[in-house]
Amino acid sequence: MASKTLLVGLAHPDDEVGAAGTMLAQRARGDRVVVVWLTRGEMTEAFGPIPSDEVAAIRTEHGRIAGEILGVETRFLDFHDCSVHADPAAARQVAQVIAEFRPDALITWGDAWGRGMRHPDHQASGKIFRDAITLARIAKVVGPTVPHREAVPVFTYRGAHSTLPAVAVDVSAYRDQIHELGRFYRESIGFGDADWIDQRLRMSGEPFGLQYAEVYDAWETRGGLFPSLLPAELEGELRHPDRPL
Repeated sequence: MASKTLLVGLAHPDDEVGAAGTMLAQRARGDRVVVVWLTRGEMTEAFGPIPSDEVAAIRTEHGRIAGEILGVETRFLDFHDCSVHADPAAARQVAQVIAEFRPDALITWGDAWGRGMRHPDHQASGKIFRDAITLARIAKVVGPTVPHREAVPVFTYRGAHSTLPAVAVDVSAYRDQIHELGRFYRESIGFGDADWIDQRLRMSGEPFGLQYAEVYDAWETRGGLFPSLLPAELEGELRHPDRPL
């Protein structure tokens, strides 16, 4: 069974709580999981009126600990919290990361409009990562790194009004570790209420007959229930002939 790489591209440390079970399921399969945060979440007021660079240092450590809890690799980029813009320069920078890690699938933010999900950084980071998948194919963008031209299906956090196919991952076996991550953030910054986490997992699982699930929009794959996001098969894919880009 060939090892796969799942990239989770988000805006702030703690955004990954919504995909914790999915990352754990992928790791249980023996695959590589990498979480990349664009910012260090330095605009939070959880620590009172201390300078943003001090907050950034604290939250960088949070990311490291979160990675240990989940057993995944982590990386921070140097975008500024509450100032993420989905422009070509940002997409080119993230394309370098895509070319480096060479993922087989991406979890990121989508275009949902629910409270929290519509944070400007969330919306911008989702577009940046999605654009970067294409730019990572282009040698003149990512060189001297080798371009990453394999398919990278996109999965985004699912909003209440989404019309895209829904992909559910059974995370029932990982409830305790999901709550461990939630407890860490709850004790650190006051985010990650245990009842909220349980309710979200139960509501996501109910339509699929599961006790607990995490659900995503499938941008390029069929919907349904899966034990993990990878391996993934593109839905109705018509491959363009390979050629230099």
